[in-house]
Amino acid sequence: MEIEITEIGYDKKEYIKIGCHKVDSNIKEIVHFIKSRQGSVDVKNGEMKCSIPIVDIFYVESVDDRTFIYLNKDCYETAHKLYELEEILHERRFFRISKSVIVNLMKIDSVRPALNGRYLCHLKNGEDVIISRKYVSEFKEKLNR
Repeated sequence: MEIEITEIGYDKKEYIKIGCHKVDSNIKEIVHFIKSRQGSVDVKNGEMKCSIPIVDIFYVESVDDRTFIYLNKDCYETAHKLYELEEILHERRFFRISKSVIVNLMKIDSVRPALNGRYLCHLKNGEDVIISRKYVSEFKEKLNR
């Protein structure tokens, strides 16, 4: 398979074009991956409100009825509830790993067993989040897909 990249002017809309003999599961997976990298979420940091690209999110955490979105080094609060973000992010390679945390599977560096049937998920930004026992088997299944 050849890959061709063409730079275009900023006045034109970006696009991806796939040429294939047949639309099989590999092509569908490529399309799904590309679509999963699009979109943004509205957040606030103090008085500042902005949108952040979904691709930049490492994990989402709910603490005391507040929802926080963690990026590589920054943290923002969002008005969305955790269950709302779970619905938005579900098809974008995110997975709930505990009652209060959703993690971006593309930002995981390693996973290893922890105490009491839980697992420790080490992220590419150096942070660790715990995968609770309730979600471990489903998490393993998701990674194997």
